[in-house]
Amino acid sequence: MNLQIVKLVIIVVLSTLAGIAHADDAVPRETLPALIDKALANNPELKSSRARWDMFVAKARQAGSFDDPMVMVKLQNMLVREPFVFDKDPQSAKVIGISQQIPFWGKRGIKQEMAEYEAESYRWAVEERKLELARMVKEAYYQIWAVDKSLGIIAKNLQLMNDFVTIAESKYSVGQGVQQDIYKAGLEKSRMLDMQITLVQQRKSLEATLNYLLSRPGSTPVGPIADFSLPPVALSAEQLQEQAGQQRPQVKSLRELVKKGEAAHRLAEKEYYPDFNVSFEYMFKEKVDTEMTKDPGYDMFSLGVTVNLPFQTERRRAMIAESTAETGMATAELNGLQNTIAFTINDSLAQMERRRKLVELYRGGIIPQAEQSLESAVIGYRVNKVDFLTLLDSRITLFNYERELYDSQAEYMMKLAQLEAAVGTELATNSGK
Repeated sequence: MNLQIVKLVIIVVLSTLAGIAHADDAVPRETLPALIDKALANNPELKSSRARWDMFVAKARQAGSFDDPMVMVKLQNMLVREPFVFDKDPQSAKVIGISQQIPFWGKRGIKQEMAEYEAESYRWAVEERKLELARMVKEAYYQIWAVDKSLGIIAKNLQLMNDFVTIAESKYSVGQGVQQDIYKAGLEKSRMLDMQITLVQQRKSLEATLNYLLSRPGSTPVGPIADFSLPPVALSAEQLQEQAGQQRPQVKSLRELVKKGEAAHRLAEKEYYPDFNVSFEYMFKEKVDTEMTKDPGYDMFSLGVTVNLPFQTERRRAMIAESTAETGMATAELNGLQNTIAFTINDSLAQMERRRKLVELYRGGIIPQAEQSLESAVIGYRVNKVDFLTLLDSRITLFNYERELYDSQAEYMMKLAQLEAAVGTELATNSGK
């Protein structure tokens, strides 16, 4: 009965794997550049960032404009006992006027400069968001690749365990083996099936993450991913840091904010100078001919300039303090970012070097040796020179090393994606195997 249950489990597992393989064949192979292009074209958060940049560009065009002129119309010195009568008193008149507020020289230019710096900072924020989005797509992409490889290893090992069961049953049937070996093989198959269920669920979660980044339905299937080689990074840590200072969008964004703070400081200093209001009025008068007063009714005009008195020094000192704090905050953030970039570059390079060496070690030494060890254990078990536990141990050892190989490859590419996001540019071109 136990043997029948084990065989039934094997049939179910192999059927499931066949279904997965058939589904993979139905879905076209994914390519990383196409996925990144879709994410950059469709991601709503990126569209929101672009709209915010457009908003600040429009605000920058407004910042340097004059205030609207003011037009004034009034009836001046009208008699209460005879309203709207203009020929009884020489001071009565119809008046029309216009006035314009004029800031002190340089203030408008500085305001526009500040707005342009702020808009430029948001432009680089959009580029930074693109880098971040591309990094997340790459990480999900390579994680899916590693999960698919692990599922392939599990399928191979399930078939291998099936062979082990056949050998154990053959030995038991001729009295050279024990029934416990068959049970151990069945238990190991169940453990592999448990790992497969976990990995299938993990792939679905990664698919949902990738579909979220691409702003497409979460149930959209993600096809198989091609193998790849590990591209080297030719630049040193110092060269990468220098390149990051020149190309990282977030660095450029913070530099624009530093400039904005410096411009705000200059504007605060300008506030100690007065603004002006220039006005012009024209009075339409009518001829007055009464017993008491005679006036020819000549039209008149007036010009005026109003100047504010910048006596409120406390407010202006606060403006200078605000601009100084703004500049200091942006400078500190820039220094902190540069420190973070330096750490990310050095850490990523170290991690990539470790992963590259592990891949070379697994491919060139450990995995071939583990395969030979498993082959020897299989032969030894057939002739009763090794026990079943030794056979299982050889199989588990090879399984773990193969998974570590693929995990190291995926981790290398994810660290490369993080390094490229930190520097702000592509550093290598991935080539398929």
